[in-house]
Parts: sequence; C-alpha cells; structure tokens
Amino acid sequence: MRSVRYSSIFAVMLSFALALAGASSVASEKIGATPASIAAETDAGRGLAPAARGLPKAGATARRLTTPSSQHSDRIALVIGMGAYEAITPLKNADNDATAIAETLRKMGFDTQVAIDKPLSELLGIVNDFSFRSETADIAFVYYAGHGVEVGGENYLLPVDIKIENPSEISAKALVLKELLLAVDRARQLRIVVLDSCRNNPFAGAVESASVKSSENTPVERIRSAGLAAPSPDRGMIVVYAAKDGEVALDGTGEHSPFATALIKSLPEPDVEIGLMFRQVRDQVMAETGNRQQPHFYGSLSGVPFFLAGGQASATDVTDKVSAWQALSQDQGVQLAALADQGDTRAMLGLGYMALSPESERYSPEKAFTLFSDAAKAGDAEATFELAKLYERGIGVQQDLAEALRLYRTSADMGFADAINDLGFFHYQGIQGLPRDPQKAIQLFQRAADLRHPQAMFNVAALIDDGVIPGKSPEDSARYLYLALRSGVDDVLKQLTENPTMFSLETRRALQQELTRNKFYDGSIDGMIGPGTQRSMRIAFGQSE
Repeated sequence: MRSVRYSSIFAVMLSFALALAGASSVASEKIGATPASIAAETDAGRGLAPAARGLPKAGATARRLTTPSSQHSDRIALVIGMGAYEAITPLKNADNDATAIAETLRKMGFDTQVAIDKPLSELLGIVNDFSFRSETADIAFVYYAGHGVEVGGENYLLPVDIKIENPSEISAKALVLKELLLAVDRARQLRIVVLDSCRNNPFAGAVESASVKSSENTPVERIRSAGLAAPSPDRGMIVVYAAKDGEVALDGTGEHSPFATALIKSLPEPDVEIGLMFRQVRDQVMAETGNRQQPHFYGSLSGVPFFLAGGQASATDVTDKVSAWQALSQDQGVQLAALADQGDTRAMLGLGYMALSPESERYSPEKAFTLFSDAAKAGDAEATFELAKLYERGIGVQQDLAEALRLYRTSADMGFADAINDLGFFHYQGIQGLPRDPQKAIQLFQRAADLRHPQAMFNVAALIDDGVIPGKSPEDSARYLYLALRSGVDDVLKQLTENPTMFSLETRRALQQELTRNKFYDGSIDGMIGPGTQRSMRIAFGQSE
C-alpha cells in the first residue's frame, strides 16, 4: 500500500479556506507520496486523511480512506423466476431454473432471496428492499428468468400479471431493466445481473400492430420481435444475457434451459476467476445449442480478480491487485494470456498487475508497461490510470511527468474516480507542472465524491462543514458522510465514532437526521454522538448490533 504523509486535516482545510479567501501568503505543508515498493504503486489514490480536527500535530501521518472493511464479506443474491404468466405464453422452465440457481447460490454462501411468479406490485417492493440491502454487501447478484421485451430502446422484464392492449402500457406494467441495475449499483465490490430473458416477443400478433407513442405523442419503435437491447451498465458491473442483444434464448426441452444448465454447473466451480467462469458458461451454451445461442456480456469489471467459489472467494483484497491476480492458477493464467492476445483489456490489466510483483517469477515492469499501454490505447480507463502512475514514477519506462499528467487527465475524462481524485491533489499542491488552484481541486474532489470515491466523499463532507464550498449546507455534508459510511471503509466509521467533534454540531445533527430518514436511528436530534447514534452508525455501516 502506498504510504502518504499528511498535515492534519485541520491544517489542510484551513489552507483551503485561506487560499480561497486570497490569503496566498500563508504557507501550507505539501502532501506527498512516498512509495514503499513498485507493488505498492498499484494501490490507487491520494487524499486527505480523516485525522482529528483541532490543534494539528506536526508531521502527523494518517492512513488514506481507500481500504474497504475487512470485517465484511457479505454476498447477497436476488433470484426471480416468472413462468406462470396469466395472459401471455407461460415459460416451462423459468421457475425451475430460478429455483435451481437459488439453491446453487445458497450452497456458495450467498444470502439468497427468491421471488417466484410475483405480480408487479410485490416485485417492485422486493427489488427496492434488495437495493437497500446491497449497499452494505460486497457482492450483489441478481438472476432473472422470464419474459423480457424491448420497446423504443428500453428493456422491460415482465411480471406474471402483465396484461396490455397497447405497447405504450408496458412502462407502467413491467419492471424496467434499469431499475434492476440500480438495485445492485451500490454494492461495495462486485455487481452482477444475469438475464435469462432474451426470448421471443410474447405479445406477437396481439398488440404488436399497435403504435407506440412517446410523451411528445410521436411514434417510436414497436415491441422488438426477439430479444433485448444492449444495456449500458457502469464500470464494476457485469450484465450477462443468455443470448446476444436482439437474439433469442432457448427455453430448452429438458428440466432447465441451456443457459441455466451451464450456470448451475459453472458457478460453484472453485477458484475460477469470474471473467473466465462466464466464458465457460458461454462455451457450454454454444456447444449445447449447436451455436444457435451465444451468451453475451456487457459492462466492465474492475481490475480486481473475483472468485465466487472456493478458497479464493473470501481472500480477494481489492486494494492489493498485484497479489490478488497472483492467486490465479497456471492454467487460468494461460487463458488470461490468450484473452489478452484477442484484445481483452481486463486480461491485459490482470497480466500487467502480475508483472508488477517483485516476488514473482512473472516480475517484469517493462511488460506491465506494454500491457497497460495496449489496454489504454483500447480505451480502458483503469489501464490509462495505471499507465500514468508508471510514467510518474519511472517504472518500466523513462519517467515523464508531462505524459503522466496527460494520462491522468484522459482517465479522469473517462470518469475514473481515482484519477479525478489524484488530479484534485495535483491542482491543490501545484505539482506535475500545474499551478496551484484550490478551486479547481475542490471541483475535482466533488466529481470524485459524486462517483462514490469513499475518501473523496469523506473529505468533501469536511470541506462543506468548514464552509469552503459555497452553497452547500450541513445537510449536504451529512449526506456525503452517510454515503461514505455506507461504502464500507473502516476509517470512516472509526473517525465518526471516536472523533465526532471534528464536524460541527449542525453537521452532526444533520447526520442524525440522515440516519433517522433511513431508519437506522430513532433518538434525539441533538448532535451528540452518544451510544445510540454510534450504534445506528455501526448498523448503517453493515455491522451487526
């Protein structure tokens, strides 16, 4: 882990405030990084540490807010099966598939909720409840088997009670796929949505001829004849379709669909990295269907390897990507290399991280540079960020700070939160050839916070609390603190529990209100962070009472 030396947060925040007020003559201690090893450079992010406010201690050193809690390994799943349709063609295998997938996930250690043949009203409540639970889960997994259709570019999953006379009614009588993606969106490490729903249009011949009108009363697309449209999931989420967008998934003639059969076999295989595991599923389905059906994956996983089953399932450290990728077996390393040769950027990232471990026989900084370069050229934001760090430190390549800065900016422009956060510190410190610009730094910190970068959320809350960000209130500060608390970073809970007076009374009251609004706290709104408030923060964080 990269070691970072800080002035106290009080001194840093004070220097922010003075700089914004035009007090440019006031000196402030620079915040710098001192890498402990090449491997440590793979750890992302610079940042303000949540050191105690008050009188600063000279030379204080604090840990960055980038380490997710090691106390939690929550794995939750929602399995939905819709087969017994009342007004459209029933699906023979959907309920069987869902029941078998649920049992498979339970055996793998997932806390699994099952929803079989639910009407829309119940289904929406189940999805909303799962969405709230997923905020404190490391992994959130959703499986849906049932009818799905696409209208006007929007995907809809159909509950068993759906009855429509016109395609325009679907939006009010079905579950929008985007809602299911949002239900897993705040899981801390990994978000998976698997859809065995790319079947023929169940409304064909009934309502297909009716025109669909938009809110402006202009014609839009009718119900698509087969399959779903491609989704657009965020980074860190993988959406798996049983068949490519626009194509049909088979329900199967046996007990389960070909897709469900492959999942039941592959999901519990021990110590198989998730990207490779889903490729096994694809290959099995194509073999079973004579290439008539090809599962497809959308989104992009982060550069951390994940294992859903086996001894590695509980061992992945998202902050140590180098060691995590070293855990791959030799045959999986060969598969990864083959994927990299085919242009798979995540495979390039994994091999690049492997090449940065000095203790490994695979150690080759130059190879890491080549792999990150290739992935960056292909448009991968994380690879671009890692390449910037190599140029900044002169690892595997001649040091070039100008090129490092260009790459940091490119990664930030692609929305990579670690790059945005680092650029904020470059502007704050006036380094990497940039003039010191606290206003620009604050804008970048806010962007990173809005992308749920835990460290940035905590520190934006502190900046708001100090009155450094105009137009923001104690309620805004408390909202960022609440989201940082829910992100699962131990230091956030520790600082709010042990040093609550680092924040103003108004912000502490607002935090209690935020906890009350989310049904974690029912005590007095007095700003006093006593046992009751501390208990509510622990529960909101994800700890048991």
